[in-house]
Amino acid sequence: MSVDLANLLTCLELRETSPRTLEGSNLALDYRRVFGGQVLAQSIRALETAADGKLLKSFTQHFPREGDVDQPMSYVTTNHQSGRTFAVVGVEAMQAGKLISQCTASLHVPEMGLERTDQAPEVGRPADAVATDLIMVPWEVRVVDGVDLGTRLSLPARYRFWMRCPALPESARPNSPWTHQALLAHATDLTVIGTALLPVEGVSQEDTGKAFHTAVTTHSMWFHQPFRLDDWVLVDQTGPVLSGGRAFGRGDVWSSDGRLVASFAQESMIRLLTDS
Repeated sequence: MSVDLANLLTCLELRETSPRTLEGSNLALDYRRVFGGQVLAQSIRALETAADGKLLKSFTQHFPREGDVDQPMSYVTTNHQSGRTFAVVGVEAMQAGKLISQCTASLHVPEMGLERTDQAPEVGRPADAVATDLIMVPWEVRVVDGVDLGTRLSLPARYRFWMRCPALPESARPNSPWTHQALLAHATDLTVIGTALLPVEGVSQEDTGKAFHTAVTTHSMWFHQPFRLDDWVLVDQTGPVLSGGRAFGRGDVWSSDGRLVASFAQESMIRLLTDS
């Protein structure tokens, strides 16, 4: 199971089927369940159609039901409130009349204000990290210290990697911040569960479907400053807790010049399998 960048960009080309309703195709995967990162990215594209000149500031997305790759996804937008500088917009992802995902987003007109950021982690440069295939991320990835999410050794719950997508075609609107936000959202859905499992000796994300079932239940993102994904960004994430059949993780995204450009958090289900 792997993702092709051209296929992902095609999935971001949503088609209007009726007022406030758009439809998108699914990634071509040898897997029955729609990848959550695709839904995040397509939801951002749907939000753009209702933005009215504002930009995406943050969103929270819930996944009450898994999607079927054999059915197209429909996205219905709702403008909950729109003011001069802020707006709240909702997006519902539907299949066959059933709710697959629900997103609530905050939009904002860019303003001038105070500027500062924490120092970026000192992890070296991308050339110092280990080239890694993350399968669902169809661009260059280099993992700090070569940490392997498939290991069954006990390691700290921290996973950091550099990534950079290639130059995007004009059809993908490479100068639009919405494009880079959508692609980043897609990538942040992949490794949070594996990071939370790193300290648990004897298991890893490779045991999904064997020792336990996993599913993302909630994913949130905040966009702090402009960035481009065709330049290097550093994803720095931790998984501080496993409890009650759930995992929680969070991360920051840093530009190559040391700016904190985005943050994200995710809660997921990790349900142990039994013989009974």
